[in-house]
Amino acid sequence: MDTIENLIIAIVKPLISVPEDFTIKVQDTPDFLEYHLHLNAKDIGHIIGKKGRTIMAIRSIVYSVPTQSKKVRLVIDEN
Repeated sequence: MDTIENLIIAIVKPLISVPEDFTIKVQDTPDFLEYHLHLNAKDIGHIIGKKGRTIMAIRSIVYSVPTQSKKVRLVIDEN
């Protein structure tokens, strides 16, 4: 696993109630390196947070990690 994936796991796992349903899939697009977070439907609200503040904070942290190639994008998907 790479650094960004480990960072996402470290931030998201304590926030969710069904960690066994949490997976990350990396998709390489022409412009972005997309990290798709697959979560249980109950946990999506926990990750998004009130007015989207939690996901904005997570994205700020993840996007601040320097990468050598493409920009990083964080996408939330429901299992």
